[in-house]
Amino acid sequence: MYERLKLLPLTANKEMANEIADALNVDVMPATVTKFADGELCFEGGESCRGNNIYIIQSTCTPVSDRLMEVLLAIDACKRASARTITCVIPYFGYSRQDRKAKPRQPISARLVADLLTVAGADRVVCTDLHASQIQGFFDIPVDDVSAMPIFYRYFKKANLENICCVSPDHGGVVRTSKLAERLNAPIAIIDKRRPRPNQAEFVGIVGDVKDKTCIIYDDIVDTAGTLCLAANKLKELGAKKVYAAITHGILSRDAVEKINNSALEKLIITDSIPLPEDKKSDKIEVIHLAPLLQEIIAALEDGRSLSEARAKFDNKMFRGK
Repeated sequence: MYERLKLLPLTANKEMANEIADALNVDVMPATVTKFADGELCFEGGESCRGNNIYIIQSTCTPVSDRLMEVLLAIDACKRASARTITCVIPYFGYSRQDRKAKPRQPISARLVADLLTVAGADRVVCTDLHASQIQGFFDIPVDDVSAMPIFYRYFKKANLENICCVSPDHGGVVRTSKLAERLNAPIAIIDKRRPRPNQAEFVGIVGDVKDKTCIIYDDIVDTAGTLCLAANKLKELGAKKVYAAITHGILSRDAVEKINNSALEKLIITDSIPLPEDKKSDKIEVIHLAPLLQEIIAALEDGRSLSEARAKFDNKMFRGK
């Protein structure tokens, strides 16, 4: 069906790419990424991509700069090899938290990465739960920000939790949390916090009633997990019955897993936008797969169908539990 479609996974998301390829019944394009002695990266495609629609699949996660450079080299190689179109499927978009000047003399790194991808020759970018939706405006090419909410909805619907309250970890996440709460027919609560410095947070208070509730903290990124565990512990102190967390991108830096294991969290559910290493696996961490969602988006792009219709179709499929 998709004669022109070729999936090109780089080093970060090979398992996800294989899942998508199996579902769409297409081949994965072979490629190698090597390093010179001085650390320079070298990319080499394993077969012709002339006249084909190439989908580069790669999250720009740790090591962030190497992953990003792999994407840029792959774009340039495909462009020089006469690819028909080049779409970057970036489940986790690194540098997305640097989307503004928070202090004088700081860069807007998300804009810089957008420029790099565009100048390298990408025709389109597909991401999952960008940290800030306005990042789409940094690009001069089409950008699709795909929400993982339907996948989380299906998970919690099947879990049959009672007396749910969806919790936004800050004021900026209220819109995202409200969408999940609407699907689960649940109220929301908002945590009021302050960030004195990066990766540190101070709990101020909470807006909403969490007493005797099964709370679901919904956010896009968990990094060092300090803020998440602080929020979970405070919710328990305020009378929450159980506390779950649904986070799209599990970076889990430093001692994040240890903090999670020692926290009041019942379970942390993350997607595989960032592969979970063996040394970070835990009974409290559960991974759900993005491939079913991304394969629907890629199929819609190849068919020339509206992505809004594709999302709606996927949402309905998730809500029916299929």
